[in-house]
Amino acid sequence: MSKVKYYYDSETLSYRKIERKKRRTFTYISIFILASALFGFLFVFIASQYIESPREKALKRELANMQLQFELLNKKMNEAETVLENIAQRDNTLYRMYFETNPIPDEQRKAGFGGVNRYKSLEGFDNSKLIIESHKKIDILQKQIVVQSKSLDEIAKLAEEKEKLLAAIPAIQPVRNEDLTRMASGYGYRSDPFTKVRKMHWGMDFTAPRGTPIYASGDGIVTRADSNSSGYGRHIRIDHGYGYVSLYAHLYKYNVRKNQRVKRGDLIGFVGNSGRSEAPHLHYEIFKDGNRINPINFYYGNLSAEEFNDLLEKASIENQSLD
Repeated sequence: MSKVKYYYDSETLSYRKIERKKRRTFTYISIFILASALFGFLFVFIASQYIESPREKALKRELANMQLQFELLNKKMNEAETVLENIAQRDNTLYRMYFETNPIPDEQRKAGFGGVNRYKSLEGFDNSKLIIESHKKIDILQKQIVVQSKSLDEIAKLAEEKEKLLAAIPAIQPVRNEDLTRMASGYGYRSDPFTKVRKMHWGMDFTAPRGTPIYASGDGIVTRADSNSSGYGRHIRIDHGYGYVSLYAHLYKYNVRKNQRVKRGDLIGFVGNSGRSEAPHLHYEIFKDGNRINPINFYYGNLSAEEFNDLLEKASIENQSLD
């Protein structure tokens, strides 16, 4: 039961009961309800800004996990890019050079995608930049893999067609390492042993005792086994085909004859000191399409990486040749 309220009437000198009007009561109630609703809205708004609901916390964790996964994905793609670049480099500088075909230019390997914006549907989100960059990397990697796959298909076809070329290329050192005294002189400008004048030395000199075996560095046909070429003394020339010819000079004696077919590793002669030579050694040259080239690039057939690096270091020293 509500309390009854009175007021003092100074005219009648008595207390009168306060009569509450229904309209005013309704107004008070409406104001109270409105104020409560406004307060409630403000409380909910403030709470939503500073207090996370369980669902918001779950979504936030999910978003953080997604960002972490994208970062890990980008890291893996960077590693894949590095591996692919290594394969592409070997493809251009080894396989394609080996088969004498043009390398694939970087512009073709790493070309982007022009024209329309392929990633428009991914714009407008909080992490759009991260998502778009990931998609771009995946697309570029896919394109590079396609280019590399086609290149390797081409290399495989060339390998099938050029099995004979692989056997014919002069790919081994003509004197075994265990038979060598030392690698005396490499390809390039060297001091002449007789005139002491600096001049071009067109081959490599391998010092070994007289009678040391000399082996054919590739399959081919012996075109010369004589001493009718100035300065070389007794020497052998093998035509390997595909423009390759190898020359073995200053021999002691032959183990082959002209027009004989030989295989890589066959014994063809013995180290000597014939012709214009200062000491027993093998002078070895390689021709490609009539031009002399550095034999150091063709010893992948029987030397380990360490042996090749050691030979390369010795061959680069500008010293005195033996012929």
